[in-house]
Amino acid sequence: MATKLTAHGVSTTTTPGTEQFEVFYTGHRKGRKKYYQYDYRHTDGTLFSCVCSTLKECRQRRDGWLDKK
Repeated sequence: MATKLTAHGVSTTTTPGTEQFEVFYTGHRKGRKKYYQYDYRHTDGTLFSCVCSTLKECRQRRDGWLDKK
């Protein structure tokens, strides 16, 4: 069984230096859009989280966040 990204509204990404993501869809049929919910736990313990339309974009945002730390 796959690990869920959240449990009771809290991220399950607890191991420092790891990422997790889930795919979800919005809309119906023709208007359906794919999104990624993404979490990254920094080695210092802080959590980065975002929702984007591609996994690549999630990782780019994470990298920008890391550059600012």
